[in-house]
Amino acid sequence: MFRQNALVLAILLFWPQISGAVPRIDREALVSRHNPVLQKLDVDAPLTVGNGGFAFGADITGLQTFAAHYHRYGIPVETLSRWAWHSQPNPNNYKLSDTNQDYKLPDGHVLGFPTRQASPAGDWLRKNPHNHPLGRLALEWIKTDGSAFVPEDIQDPEQTLDLWRGVIRSRFKLSGTGVSVTTVCDPDSDTIGVRIESRLIAQGKIRVRLAFPRGHDLTVKNTPALDWSNPESHESAIIKNAIPGGTLIRRHIDETRYSVILSVPALYSAPHVFSITGNGESRILEFSIRFLPGEKPRPELPPGVSKILAKSAAHWKKFWSEGAAVDFSGSTNLLAHKLEERIVLSQYLMAVQMAGDMPPQESGLTCSTWYGKHHTEMIWWHTAHFSLWGHDELLEKNLQWYQARLPAARALAAGRGLRGARWAKMVGPEGRESPGGNPLIIWNQPHMIYLCELLYRSRPSPATLAGYRELVLETAECLASMVHFDEASGRYMLGPPLWIVQEIYDPETSRNPAFELSYWRWALGVAQQWRERLGMPRDKKWDDIIALLSPLPVADGKYVALESRPDTWQNINSRHDHPEMLMPFGLLPGGPDVDRATMARTLDAVLKEWDWETKIWGWDYPMIAMTAARLGRTEQAVELLLRDGPNNRYFAGGHCPQGSDQAITQKSPPRARRHEIAAYLPANGAFLSAVALMVAGWDGCADQHPGIPKDGTWKVRAEGLRSLP
Repeated sequence: MFRQNALVLAILLFWPQISGAVPRIDREALVSRHNPVLQKLDVDAPLTVGNGGFAFGADITGLQTFAAHYHRYGIPVETLSRWAWHSQPNPNNYKLSDTNQDYKLPDGHVLGFPTRQASPAGDWLRKNPHNHPLGRLALEWIKTDGSAFVPEDIQDPEQTLDLWRGVIRSRFKLSGTGVSVTTVCDPDSDTIGVRIESRLIAQGKIRVRLAFPRGHDLTVKNTPALDWSNPESHESAIIKNAIPGGTLIRRHIDETRYSVILSVPALYSAPHVFSITGNGESRILEFSIRFLPGEKPRPELPPGVSKILAKSAAHWKKFWSEGAAVDFSGSTNLLAHKLEERIVLSQYLMAVQMAGDMPPQESGLTCSTWYGKHHTEMIWWHTAHFSLWGHDELLEKNLQWYQARLPAARALAAGRGLRGARWAKMVGPEGRESPGGNPLIIWNQPHMIYLCELLYRSRPSPATLAGYRELVLETAECLASMVHFDEASGRYMLGPPLWIVQEIYDPETSRNPAFELSYWRWALGVAQQWRERLGMPRDKKWDDIIALLSPLPVADGKYVALESRPDTWQNINSRHDHPEMLMPFGLLPGGPDVDRATMARTLDAVLKEWDWETKIWGWDYPMIAMTAARLGRTEQAVELLLRDGPNNRYFAGGHCPQGSDQAITQKSPPRARRHEIAAYLPANGAFLSAVALMVAGWDGCADQHPGIPKDGTWKVRAEGLRSLP
């Protein structure tokens, strides 16, 4: 019997080698070997815990002790939730139409678009509502000499983000005395658990400071500091005896109200400042703190730290185990580890910051950008990867918000003389458009069709069709009504006015941009497939548009950005920002409107002649890599994905900050050390989608791992990854 059992065990252990089968990926080993480990204070590497719609950024202490230092020199540490919004009073009753500017449409009639952002109404409507920061938790050390606690006081730090469990563990010394801090987020509520261990607690020399800002500094659009001015203009009040054994703090600023519940007593220290202290005996200070909207929460304590740790461990084990994975272990290529690490860290960051009840801003839940507004043209980069990597539920959570805003999208379409549902570009929680160039951007419109199609590809069922038919069909109906037929040329055209993906052209004259034309044709074709799946006839108008839509503009044998201004390859000033002419064969699968040889020449021209230094974004690199991959240029695809170029530098915590969102010119002042856009999650999301394309391929591609070089230096194992159209 012993020999028989031993034989069975040996077969099980060595079956992969005997059979030639590929062994399953050890998910925990894959994830854990990329745990960020910091052994110094690194302002570019704050670590984050969160649950998708709420997140807590931590500095080297595991709390937010040196938040001002991190904001000034690196990436901020804040506490943010997608339900927390604030609006300033509007005594002038500004409304969107107050910012209208008249534009002449192709049929000759004039229509007002809310583009005057510099007007008083435009300024107020862009800034309101804005996201509202929650409390700051900081470690306080009462030093013998009475001096301030500064970053230089931290000795021998070692901080680890345990990705498999979603826990930050921080260890350091203060004047030779050890301090250990554990930080974790509850996956089911906006609750942070903190456990601090040190002799300094029992000695009364360490405590925690909880402080509430007035908000963000609204004079700064991107990565603003917290506003600690005018303490009399908001309220932070302890409600006595509301939570037995704990503390209830009510927050009130204008019409914004939220509550904070602590699992331990807290003491009032100063306006908007509270202290959490030990009992004078124990070396451990442990508490949980929950943030929630409204001022009358249920009078119950938040879950304890041990319970949160257990829930977090179960949550993240499920996330990593059930989603897709790619393992490059065994590769000899020097880029393999870097690629694998960026995949794991990007997956974590997107899961903790980009799946709340309100779709994310471009900086996720790290800091504020564009007043916290959601930019709907980024929703593809933000969420397509969720479906491609096996997490449909996180994509669906974002789409639920769009479904709930269908009435607003229908009203916007009707107001523009369009049919169906027109999606606004820069929006707060209510879905109202923001003034500026935003109303003229159109490439956000087809995203709903693409994202719903990804869900259907993973779950091709009547339930999926029924659940998303309105998003698809009403979005498509609006697409069809946004083109106009030109009798002279016998073709359908887009614009003017419009602001294309490459945001450098005059919207009043822009006509027939390359990517938008291709996206219209592809999305209407997919919408026709949905009609057929639903048992409906094809829409004759849509088929007419697909057949007669203008071709992609070409000059000198290469695709250009615009038919109305085809100077991409003659004018250096037309070669910065997003090279959108590559997107029809990368993000999109190409089709009868895309010539492969022309696209290859276009890619060569972008790589050689594009102005990469003036202004380029973190999602451009993966986008261009997708085009290279579809063209079979695997070495170029990997190089582009991992290139150390402007706005494509990823730090130890996984973030990819961006410089100015304005073009850099010779007259521009030198960039400050502060990152203007300190966290830019579209870069991470685009990266994950590009990897999915390169590893899992696309429709009609028979090559295994078609975007990875076949030079013998790469060993690839992939599980659960889905291909793109």
